[in-house]
Amino acid sequence: MTSSPARRRHLPNSPFAAPVEQVVEVFEVDDRVTHDAYGLGRIVNVEASAVTVDFAGRRVRITSPYPKLTGL
Repeated sequence: MTSSPARRRHLPNSPFAAPVEQVVEVFEVDDRVTHDAYGLGRIVNVEASAVTVDFAGRRVRITSPYPKLTGL
């Protein structure tokens, strides 16, 4: 059985920047969104780790953590 390595805690006096916690946005059906490559769209399906977005007739499935997708 393999497990992920333990997370090291960040010491306040460390010269290195603390790791940034990535915030995963939560979307619902009919939410308006914008994507860096596809433009404006509307959420048509929500799954556990992906959403399907309708960009003017073109449906695209985008997986979490949705790096280029922003809610409006």
